[in-house]
Amino acid sequence: MNIPGAGRSLFFISLPQDEGHILNKLVPNNYRISMDFEITSDKRNELLSRREVQFTLKYDGATPSRMQIIGKLCALMNVKEHQVTLDTLNSSFGKTELNGAARIYDSEESRNKTERPHFAARGLPKKKEEA
Repeated sequence: MNIPGAGRSLFFISLPQDEGHILNKLVPNNYRISMDFEITSDKRNELLSRREVQFTLKYDGATPSRMQIIGKLCALMNVKEHQVTLDTLNSSFGKTELNGAARIYDSEESRNKTERPHFAARGLPKKKEEA
């Protein structure tokens, strides 16, 4: 049985890296990860000092993880991942496309004041506990 991508070398996903979080993971080349973002709506909410972004994401292969989506969105919007909260991700069966919403805050402090802790922690790598 011939599996596409089998026997190929490994590659790195280039995502922004911040202190304490490792986003550049070694990924097997079995699934080519390419994402095309299309921003459908970008509204400014001055009261909460954030941007509310609606987007459509087209991808190849497996559905990208929340961490990969946050990394790509941060690279496109030129912000750090601690300023971004993914709200919703809606995908349909059989399509390689999803619709999503994200909130991009001006600073990490404003995000921590506004967002609930479980929303803020969703999609980010877990911190390693010291034993």
